[in-house]
Amino acid sequence: MTFSLDPLPLAVAASAFLLAGFVKGMVGLGLPPVAMGLLSLVMAPVQAAALLVVPAFVTNVWQLVAGPRFGVLLRRLWPMLAASVVGTLVAAAILHGHYGVQATIFLGLALIAYAAVGLAALKLHVPPAMERWLGPVIGAATGLVTAATAVSSFPSAPYLSALGLTKDDLIQALGLSFTVSTVALAVALAGGGALSLNMAGISLLALVPAGIGMVLGGWVRGRVSERVFRRCFFLGLLALGLHLALRPLF
Repeated sequence: MTFSLDPLPLAVAASAFLLAGFVKGMVGLGLPPVAMGLLSLVMAPVQAAALLVVPAFVTNVWQLVAGPRFGVLLRRLWPMLAASVVGTLVAAAILHGHYGVQATIFLGLALIAYAAVGLAALKLHVPPAMERWLGPVIGAATGLVTAATAVSSFPSAPYLSALGLTKDDLIQALGLSFTVSTVALAVALAGGGALSLNMAGISLLALVPAGIGMVLGGWVRGRVSERVFRRCFFLGLLALGLHLALRPLF
């Protein structure tokens, strides 16, 4: 698969990664849903997913290594992570060649669900006794969503936030989960022929606007209310999700 060098896709891709990087720098997550939502307006979701691989992987690893408790979190979360990898690879094999309209609708629904959870500011709690069986279920569901939409933050992010982790541990746990999901997605895309050398090179270039966006987002984070920004972010995500989910009907 190759990437079109027409001005519109290039402009949208640069703007999408700049905005997505800004959001991640500002609130700590949101790069895949923002980038995928905007890119899917001008290209097939599977192509957008391929462009997302390198920026998502690098920014997630950055987030992962920032914390001090990698080993502890890996031992606690490995059942969810393993199920996420299996779910992604199995779902990608089933969905191969059938992205198109269905993937656009799935992406829209995932964004709507993600925005609804964010706007509701739900205070979920998972008792330790439930982790043994609920973790793999959440991982498998995350793998399905990742394979269908390239967005790996749902339902994994709400689940991780419900484990009662400290702020630093939660940031590192999210980075760990997103990194594993991104690697599994990259393997699935490469196996399906979507992640060619050409697409990998363009994805590497997408690091530039994404990195600039992250720096700007981090700068702004200390100067405006994060609560107000997050609300505006989720409202925008909700509108984008509705547009993507309903667009095939018109």
